[in-house]
Amino acid sequence: MNTISPPLSDTASVRPAGWFTRTEQWLDEKGKGAWIAAMVLGFIFFWPIGLALLFYMIWSKRMFSKSCNRPVNVSRGMNAMRSTGNAAFDSYKADTLRRLEEEQMNFEAFLERLREAKDKSEFDQFMDDRAAKSTDDASDA
Repeated sequence: MNTISPPLSDTASVRPAGWFTRTEQWLDEKGKGAWIAAMVLGFIFFWPIGLALLFYMIWSKRMFSKSCNRPVNVSRGMNAMRSTGNAAFDSYKADTLRRLEEEQMNFEAFLERLREAKDKSEFDQFMDDRAAKSTDDASDA
């Protein structure tokens, strides 16, 4: 006859977390600062422990997680174009953005004219210096 064994409960297959796993979870809850403090303390008390923690943080990508890999607010620029549902405010916002873009173009054109005037001034001074040097060389000879 077939005898069917009773299914194992889920709790029987789950092992209790060891001290390393519990410590790792505790440090994760406290954040990156706790990991760095543990590493520094490891270096102070016994340098191989600090070194091991440093390698573990780099290997497990804890050193560069969260704040270092967080994308810069990419969506912030897209929120400016999103409709709020209020027609009057959306119209005001569109007019203000159009005016600011126009002011930006005017300012960039102004800066371009300044650069061109500066370049022309510097070139004219170079040509004047060159002409004065050639007349000085001619008079010396």
